[in-house]
Amino acid sequence: MKTIYTEKHRLRNSKTELYGGQLVEPFERPSRAEYILNRVQETQLGPILDPQDLGFEPIYKVHDRHYVKFLQSAWELWQAEEFLGEAIPTTWPARRMSHRVPEFIEGKLGYYAMAGETSISDGTWEAAYWSSQVALTGVQKVLAGSKGVFALCRPPGHHAAIDMYGGYCFLNNAAIAAQSFLDNGARRVAIVDVDFHHGNGTQDIFYKRQDVLFASLHGHPTDAFPHFLGYADEQGEADGVGFNHNYPMKSGTGFDQWREALSDALKQVSEFAPDALVISLGVDTFENDPISFFKLQSPDFITYGADIAQLGLPTLFVMEGGYDIGEIGVNTVNVLQGFEGT
Repeated sequence: MKTIYTEKHRLRNSKTELYGGQLVEPFERPSRAEYILNRVQETQLGPILDPQDLGFEPIYKVHDRHYVKFLQSAWELWQAEEFLGEAIPTTWPARRMSHRVPEFIEGKLGYYAMAGETSISDGTWEAAYWSSQVALTGVQKVLAGSKGVFALCRPPGHHAAIDMYGGYCFLNNAAIAAQSFLDNGARRVAIVDVDFHHGNGTQDIFYKRQDVLFASLHGHPTDAFPHFLGYADEQGEADGVGFNHNYPMKSGTGFDQWREALSDALKQVSEFAPDALVISLGVDTFENDPISFFKLQSPDFITYGADIAQLGLPTLFVMEGGYDIGEIGVNTVNVLQGFEGT
C-alpha cells in the first residue's frame, strides 16, 4: 500500500494545549506521525511518496474562503499584538450574541473556533495546508488504480467544519478528499469515521447532501468531545436526510459492540453503492488511549481493517486521531495490513 507523507507536518509543533484547567504539552504532537511512519517502514507496507501541491481550489470546495484566509493570517495577527503565548480563543459568539466577525484577533479566534483547547502557533497554517495536499494526492493515487492508499495526514482534520477549527483540526482532509473524488468523476462517495471522537466537521460539511454518505462511530456526546454533535437521531437535513449515520457508544465499549456498529455502518455504505470510500482513521479507540474510553486491543484493528476490505471499494485511509504514542504506529498499520490481507 502506498503511503503519502510529508515532513512539513513538523511545522505544526505547538507547545500548549488547554487541558484539565492547565496548559500542557499537546496530545497531538509531531511524534505521532513519526511513530506511524516508522511502523510503515518496519513492516515494509509499501512505497512512501511525497504529496503534490494541488492548490487551494479543492480546499475552497469544502471550506469558507474567509475562514481559510483567517487560518492563513491568524498567527501573524496574533504576533502583531505582541502577545507572549500561543493563540488560544477566550471568547465565543454564544447563545443570543452577535455572529458578526470581529476585526481584533481575539474575537476572530473565538468566531472561528469550535473549542478552546487547540492553540495556533507558528507553522500551523503551512502544516494544515500540506496535510490537505497529502489527502488530495492520495485521491489521485486511488483514481490511478490503487485499491487502497494511506494518507498520513497531520494535523488531523475531521473536527474542522465549513468555517470552524478545533479538536486539533484546521482543514478537513477527509472531506476535501471526498469532494475531490466527486470532482474527478465519482457520483457518490462514502466516509466512515472510526476515530473515537465524532467527526462533527465532516457531518457539518455534508449534512444537507445526498452525494456523500457519512457514518461515524464514536464516544457518546453526553460524555465525550465534541459534545454538541454526534447523537443517533442526527440523520441529515433537506437532500441529506438518511445519508448521515451516527453510532454513539458509552464508556467501556469493547470490540464486539464496536464491531456491530461498524457492521451496520458498512451495510449502509454497501447499500449506498459509492464509487469510492474514505476512512477517517483514528486509532484512539485503543484501550490505553489517554483521552478516550473504548477498549479495542491491537489485534482488533487488523480484524476491522479486513472488514472494511470486504466492501471491495477503492479506499483512501486518512489519518485522524490516536494519542497512545507508543502504540499508534502498530494500531494504524494493523488496520492497513488487515485491509490488505497481510
